[in-house]
Amino acid sequence: MPNYWHDRATYLCYNRLYCTDNQDSGKTMRTLLYGAQSDQLRPELAKHPSLKIVDTDPEVIICFGGDGTLLSAELAWPMVPKLPIRNSRRGIRCIPHPPAEVIRHLVENMLAPTRFLKLECAISYQDEPDPMCFLTAMNEFNVHMGHINSAVRFRVWIDEAPYENGAEILGDGFVVCTPFGSTAYFNQITHGVFHSGLGLAFKATSEHTNHIIVPESATVRVRITRGPAVLAFDNAPEYFELCEGDELTIHKSLTLATVLTMNTIHHPFDSF
Repeated sequence: MPNYWHDRATYLCYNRLYCTDNQDSGKTMRTLLYGAQSDQLRPELAKHPSLKIVDTDPEVIICFGGDGTLLSAELAWPMVPKLPIRNSRRGIRCIPHPPAEVIRHLVENMLAPTRFLKLECAISYQDEPDPMCFLTAMNEFNVHMGHINSAVRFRVWIDEAPYENGAEILGDGFVVCTPFGSTAYFNQITHGVFHSGLGLAFKATSEHTNHIIVPESATVRVRITRGPAVLAFDNAPEYFELCEGDELTIHKSLTLATVLTMNTIHHPFDSF
């Protein structure tokens, strides 16, 4: 068991899933199936009396699909352990083994609980004295120009130190991501990934601007100096419009995403 826990819910989920006393007691594991074709797994789960399929209050969520299915499940059910089984040609963040094998590993307590950093973003609108919205993301926060023919301008602070001496950056936008998310849009922009910290990548800027990795403890603050812009996060259906004077404050979340994998993950491209 890890030396620390960020919230009681994560601890209880871990304790319920992985403590031998619970596994030997004959109790059932409340299991929620998630994904467009997840009902295909029902016959396989029926072979294991210790797995009880539920619609509410799950102890583990089996995600059957691709990377987007895992992200959607984390948005809908934060802090509940996820077991991502690949049912997609592009699900690199999912277990590629046959579902029957993966489910057997779950029942026999043979999976590794890998915990991933998440980000929190506070949105402060120019006309409001306090932040109006708090969002969390497992992958990234992505800001893009609101009009396809009009770039967005912004300034960045890292732990309140102005980036590039406070220069205004002009471009298509930017991405702030976790190491988990560095295999996604960050990788498309920078052609690289990172193992720890927070990543900040700039999209099609008019001047040379380096992509940067900052410590995990850092806070990234961004002020829109000319909009419009739009904020998206992970694959959430909601978008947030940003205008001149609006600010984003992004830092490490106090909660983690727990993903059950065949092996403990040490590198962003390690196989699940």
